Amino acid sequence: MFKNTISNLGRIRQVVEVLVRYGFEDVVTSTALRRLVSSKRRLTWQHAERPVFETTRWERIRMIIEELGPTFIKLAQALSNRADLLPQPLIDEFEKLQSNVPPFPVALARQIIEQELGQPLENLFSDFEEVPLGSASIGQVHKAKLLTGEEVVVKVQRPDVQEKVCTDLSLLHELVRLTSGFLRKQGLANPEDIVDAFERSMTREMDYTSEARNLEQFRKLYEQYESFYIPKPFREVSTTKVLVIEFVAGCKITDKAQLLAWDLSPEKVAETGMDIYLTQIFEFGRFHADPHPGNVLVRPDGTIVLIDFGMVGKLTKQQKYAFAGVFIGMARQDARGMALSFRRLALTSDIPDMRAFESDLSDLIEDFSTLDVQDMSMSDLADALQEVIYKYKLQVPGAVFLILRALVILEGIGKVLHPRFNTFEFVRPYGARIIAEQYSPENILSEAEYTGTQLLALLQTFPADIRQIMRKVSRGDLRVKVELSGYLLLLRKADQLVSRTIIALLAVAFLLFSGLSLLGRYPTTMPYYRGLPGITWWGLGITAFLLLVLLILGTRRERKA
Repeated sequence: MFKNTISNLGRIRQVVEVLVRYGFEDVVTSTALRRLVSSKRRLTWQHAERPVFETTRWERIRMIIEELGPTFIKLAQALSNRADLLPQPLIDEFEKLQSNVPPFPVALARQIIEQELGQPLENLFSDFEEVPLGSASIGQVHKAKLLTGEEVVVKVQRPDVQEKVCTDLSLLHELVRLTSGFLRKQGLANPEDIVDAFERSMTREMDYTSEARNLEQFRKLYEQYESFYIPKPFREVSTTKVLVIEFVAGCKITDKAQLLAWDLSPEKVAETGMDIYLTQIFEFGRFHADPHPGNVLVRPDGTIVLIDFGMVGKLTKQQKYAFAGVFIGMARQDARGMALSFRRLALTSDIPDMRAFESDLSDLIEDFSTLDVQDMSMSDLADALQEVIYKYKLQVPGAVFLILRALVILEGIGKVLHPRFNTFEFVRPYGARIIAEQYSPENILSEAEYTGTQLLALLQTFPADIRQIMRKVSRGDLRVKVELSGYLLLLRKADQLVSRTIIALLAVAFLLFSGLSLLGRYPTTMPYYRGLPGITWWGLGITAFLLLVLLILGTRRERKA
């Protein structure tokens, strides 16, 4: 841990300077980061006034993230989908973040491809365009043509991205360790877990074989669908740093003029796109998690194509039923049913006041039930649901927020193409279908089999567990472990009080000893100073030292307070 701190010291100082520049002195002065900056500098923080204070605190957090670079931007973009962790104003700022990264030289791209595939570029591609189609923080994309004639896109990872990401992840762990107490006071209960989850996500994103697997799985799921197409990955010429995918020609789904030029109905395209996405969620439980217009293409024959499968969301069967139950409860104006669905959906369902929770959901239902279908907005509903989740600190699966975000994006696309587009009209039949599936004889039988298996396993182990407990009781080996919480601060204060009392008693004892020493008769060898024997001066000196220690401890306690 100490070694990591030393290796990241320069970068940590840079982060501290950025925090101070944007008016976050409290983050530094209230955490272990203050040890990295001199006390002289701290005084200027407390009195300096900067124009940046004219902006809101949430805007300043976004400015800090932008200045710290791509890894921090990606973390903030990931957190923008987690309304259970962050307040809505901060999420709104994080959604403005764009990781605009210039492309790296094509010569480096060629070199990486040849190193990864172990062949000259001419042995792999008959054509390779030098100008990239796009560039991001992890890599960039070039159009090419295989020797067999297929047009492809080649994703090439940046040459130094793994080292930079590893350095920044190490830095993130160190920053969280130094500021964990402060972050918890701000309401962020598990900052270490957030960084761990982000590290796993970044590790998967830097491994292009993961995206290739996602493409293959979706192609298998939708191989019978004529209106939906997923590009083919070429695994034989792909590695962890290079991914070759079939090139698909088409226009953005929001290019209404091009759709009309191809004699396609924009309204029909919008409806098909929403049906495809809801099928992913409610039938397969696996969905493309980033359906912005650049990732959704339309072919001239009306086929919808999804590209960029680096981010994929997953729901288990039970999570799928619970998520559908939230919408069904809202449609039925059933706040209790909606609350129970939320509890089934949450990873931990510790809601201290269920009545207040149901009351808030009832208010939400009432707000939306008075609106006409044309006035209802998925964006407003997503914000309202996320506010409830944040207020009650519900730990729901991250996929839920990806779905809400995706539905908002799709609603925006739909309204560009379809003047009467309404997301709720599409969700309603899927909710009815989910209910039918949940209570179908096959699903009930499956649940009964699972419950029976669990019960049988319990019955098999129960006698052995009871025998083991009784054996320990008879031998007197049964131990009960009790953990108390909330008493550490009291014990620390009691320990401080006892220590100071002992020092005070010692000071009084040496003071009394010094007074009594004046009554003694000493040999002629005893030194005297100002008429007092040396032993008396020793007692007074020790008394003064102990009083000085008490004074320092008291001053230190006031400073901490």
